[in-house]
Amino acid sequence: MAAPLSLFVLLLIAFLGAGVWIGLTLMATGAIGLVAFRDMPVGTLLAFDMWGSLTAPELVSLPLFILMGEILFHTRLSETVFAGLAPFTRRIPGRLLHVNVVGCTLFAAVSGSSAATTATIGRMTLGELKRRGYDSDLAMGSLCGAGTLGFLIPPSIIMIVYGVLAQVSIIDLFIAGVVPGVILALAYMAYIVVRALARPAIAPEQAPTTLGEKLAALTSLGPIVFLIALVIGSMYAGLAGPSEAAVIGVFGALVVAALQRCLTVANLKTAVLGAVKTSSMIGLIVAGALFLSKAFAFLQLPEGVAGAMAGFNLSPFALILVLMVVYILLGCIIDGLSCIVMTLPIVLPLVTQAGFDPVWFGIFLVVVVEMSQITPPVGFNLFVVQGLTGASLGRVARASLPFFVIMVAFAVLLTLLPDLALYLPRSMD
Repeated sequence: MAAPLSLFVLLLIAFLGAGVWIGLTLMATGAIGLVAFRDMPVGTLLAFDMWGSLTAPELVSLPLFILMGEILFHTRLSETVFAGLAPFTRRIPGRLLHVNVVGCTLFAAVSGSSAATTATIGRMTLGELKRRGYDSDLAMGSLCGAGTLGFLIPPSIIMIVYGVLAQVSIIDLFIAGVVPGVILALAYMAYIVVRALARPAIAPEQAPTTLGEKLAALTSLGPIVFLIALVIGSMYAGLAGPSEAAVIGVFGALVVAALQRCLTVANLKTAVLGAVKTSSMIGLIVAGALFLSKAFAFLQLPEGVAGAMAGFNLSPFALILVLMVVYILLGCIIDGLSCIVMTLPIVLPLVTQAGFDPVWFGIFLVVVVEMSQITPPVGFNLFVVQGLTGASLGRVARASLPFFVIMVAFAVLLTLLPDLALYLPRSMD
């Protein structure tokens, strides 16, 4: 086992260090490993495997959810969300800073992407918060942290990829992500409240709002509530699976864009091209990951690693803590999706053998790889906020550190209380 595993690690490091695309890296690593240790028709195997991977019915929803997010990015949804939430935060310590968190939570429910959630909400809130004298670091940090909810709140693109790779129900993953997503958002808000109570100057007073203004603000939330009801509601009511819900979501996004007079030919062309590029990238990564997983299985690496880990006599909790540390370190140099697809063929058998539910592990894994979105030097959310504000990457990373710590604490809590993720899917079976 040691020789194949060492070769795979060296090949991954060499290809990634040379700047080879992740998907091609995974395919090449699997192919070279099979050629070196098994006499197999690698070309034929790879061709059939890629076709089977990329035509899997579970993947149909992926490009559609991506297209929905791309369409919404070119609407005025961020403006309407800000207008709808702002009047209701006046009496909460932290005030408009909570719009970052709640806005990201709502947009995550129609986006599925962490970076898109951060960019869409941030392009409206950061300017307003700066203009009104709010603490810049807390504004940037809360946006970076809350933006990661795009991975956890369904429909999540990364959950779809995990569901395909781990062969678990995507609907169960979506349902399991709701409670952890809400709890994590509340934890962010609680931290903002504590900071605001300790130093009120970070969140200046807002002008009072009348009941009429609040009622008018509720109408601004209509578009996003409409989309959430269409997408999430159709799935939870059992009326649609992920693929059908994705089609409904694209239709809803087109309706919102048309009503907001943003449905232009130029915007639609940009959205479609963006969806094609992102879907192609993720599709190539998924195909490479599934082929590498098959190569691992032919070489019996998962069984060998499981046997080696058993020799350490780690408790299930200790195993999860070790994996969390490994993923945090990997997240400093590789994006979250790549972390999952490269490691899952080895890690998932270890976790299931230790007695953990694969649906629970999917949610735990999403929480952990969310951290990679705000860890330098490759945290996508850090770059998004840096682009919106012009602040240095180091300053944005420091501002995000408290929210990183909150995620670590929540990952531990999720390990201790797995029913936080599993109660809803079990109750709906």
